[in-house]
Amino acid sequence: MSAMDPSLSNWLGLFLQFLTLSLLAIGGAITVAPDMHRYLVVQQGWMTDAQFTTAIALSQAAPGPNVLFVALLGWQVGLQSGGGPAGGWTAWALAMLGVVVTMTAILLPSSLLSYHAARWAHRYRERRAARAFRAGLAPVVIALLVATGWLLVASHDQPDRDWPLWLLTATSAVLVWRTRLHLLWMIGTGALLGVLGWV
Repeated sequence: MSAMDPSLSNWLGLFLQFLTLSLLAIGGAITVAPDMHRYLVVQQGWMTDAQFTTAIALSQAAPGPNVLFVALLGWQVGLQSGGGPAGGWTAWALAMLGVVVTMTAILLPSSLLSYHAARWAHRYRERRAARAFRAGLAPVVIALLVATGWLLVASHDQPDRDWPLWLLTATSAVLVWRTRLHLLWMIGTGALLGVLGWV
């Protein structure tokens, strides 16, 4: 992993990347996590796999909107660009800049698009095009969520050792699909199994 050079071009690149992803984030910011991973971990090398998945896990476990993981990603990139926690006030200021850059970029276009699309869909709700638009979004959201789940599980690429994690993932997917069991029960069960060292 290499820390981001805190130059204006890198901050602008980060902003534009998240700005673009915001327009694809149908179903929430979590649906574009695979491309965030590609950009931050694979292409730029500003984060490790572990830092990326930890940011998502922490934000999903915390109360509040699931978009908080974007703030944690920005925080991590900014903090590392300032030399990490030992970098002093400069590192902490860059961490806050990372939060502002990523959150503004991910929220601004999608919020504007959602507002105008909702007004259009409400105004023309009886038209066939509006109904088709709403129906057509469902498979897109499902595919993006499956890609995000695959990314989070694929970082464990040793099936002989990680089979309990794969089993837990498959079981959770079936329970979400076929039951009305609240997600907090599954998160709690996963946390308990992790603490016990079973996954």
